[in-house]
Amino acid sequence: MIGNTAALAAALCWALGGLIAVTPVNRLGTTGFNRIRMPLSFLMLSALAFFTDGWSSVDLSFIWYIVFSSIIGIFLGDSALFYTINKIGPRRTGILFAANAPMTAIISFIVFQERLSFPQIAGCSIVLFGVFLAIAFGTTSNQCHKWEQVKGNLFLGVLTGLFSAFCQALSAIVIIPVMESGSDPISISALRVGISSVVVIMYSWIRSNHTHSPKYSKPTIGLVAWIACCGFIGMGMGMTFLLFGLSKGEAGIITALAATTPVMMLPLLWFKTGERPSLGSWFGAILTVVGSGILFNL
Repeated sequence: MIGNTAALAAALCWALGGLIAVTPVNRLGTTGFNRIRMPLSFLMLSALAFFTDGWSSVDLSFIWYIVFSSIIGIFLGDSALFYTINKIGPRRTGILFAANAPMTAIISFIVFQERLSFPQIAGCSIVLFGVFLAIAFGTTSNQCHKWEQVKGNLFLGVLTGLFSAFCQALSAIVIIPVMESGSDPISISALRVGISSVVVIMYSWIRSNHTHSPKYSKPTIGLVAWIACCGFIGMGMGMTFLLFGLSKGEAGIITALAATTPVMMLPLLWFKTGERPSLGSWFGAILTVVGSGILFNL
């Protein structure tokens, strides 16, 4: 029960982190937000790895796996994720991101020729149907909060959300040999975030040289503190709870419980916005969790 509780706590932390990120992302933009969030998260994870003596376990012969996984999963994946949050809101984004579960299974099938059983195919189908249900029937006419509004093209927002899920799935596949080598997960996470921090700072510097009319606000002390809170809850606490859960329970069950983030987000949104999520949102979120559970436990 301790491990299962830790997995649910990780899902709650990720849901909270996603909601906390909405305001700073809206004000600073995706690049401005990540330029602050990633270095702060790197410092937190590095300190945690130092106190747990995890750095000594890192095998640098896998450095290119770490670099590729970092650029794909964090720089591109997180950028697409927070861009999607900014465009179509946290609820839709959370549901779309859950598609990384079937994507991981499909990539494993293509790359490693792993055979997909009928239950796994059913799990993929359930997740994808849940995503469709939550996006197509997830909003009612009574929901007027700005987090439920779509900025721009909904189809483009859905594409970027699915792209972020694909990046997460691909980066998870790439990092498997590193984790099988016995490297400490927290230290590897710190390295991945640190590499992405360098890339995003370089990208924002190049972009600023070609952009003369900034669309977003400049960072303030309050926004930086808000972003630090987002990184601490989402990456620091969330990752710690997940790793603790994996050390205490069965990996399949722990991973399935940690995938309940879309369901966790709905009551939090209800509390924050005062607007009850639609039945389509609840059914869609529950289906994505059920489908993920089928995949992760096989």
